[in-house]
Amino acid sequence: MNNITNLFSEVYKPFKALVFYKSSDEQPNYYAEAYDMSDSGVPLNAHPLSIEEASSLADNLNSSEGLQSGFLRPSGLLPENILYINPDKNGYAIWYSNPQKAKLFFIESLQIPNGMAFIPALIWKATKTTLSVYALKENIKPSAKTKLFHAPFFNFYKEGNVCMGTVDVEMTNQTSLEEFINGWQEYFFNSYFSHLLNNHNPVKGDIIQLWQDQVNTNKKFPSAVLTAAKKILKDLIQ
Repeated sequence: MNNITNLFSEVYKPFKALVFYKSSDEQPNYYAEAYDMSDSGVPLNAHPLSIEEASSLADNLNSSEGLQSGFLRPSGLLPENILYINPDKNGYAIWYSNPQKAKLFFIESLQIPNGMAFIPALIWKATKTTLSVYALKENIKPSAKTKLFHAPFFNFYKEGNVCMGTVDVEMTNQTSLEEFINGWQEYFFNSYFSHLLNNHNPVKGDIIQLWQDQVNTNKKFPSAVLTAAKKILKDLIQ
């Protein structure tokens, strides 16, 4: 048998006990009481569980071995298109995608056919619940000082964030980095473009005419129509 003495070398001592109370009402109220523990394991100093104690407990549980979040953790080597990761429970990732042909969907009233079209290089920033997208004029890996342009699509606010409408976004504390990126891009490209928000036209000229001319053709995206977002990549890192 292997020597397993080292598995028991760390000593754990009780330091806090919690008791949860529930009222007998049909819609019960709940109350949590905390006890400090003496060196001999005797509960002392009963008091209502404070916000500070609850927050500290949550932080410690979240960092405990076996309970650590897998949020934004890569399943292998870090993908080359990743620019920045903040893996906190309320964190975000920033990545870029090269110019490509993508399947685009438009509501019928726009009179733009659904289909494949070339799109520019894009910068993506996403949290569990929000998405912002910007365009690039050049197909090179961006730096902190790279200028950003408005993404040339419908359903965007001037600040760069996307209105996802009724799309049900599902990201959890266990969503890996690859799942996060692929999930957000699928949400975005599988949604229907419908309208301009707050009269924000992200391109020079008529955006409807732009996509009528681009969809289901082999025309490269005309980067000259992009308008400056008055931001650089570094501005997205908070």
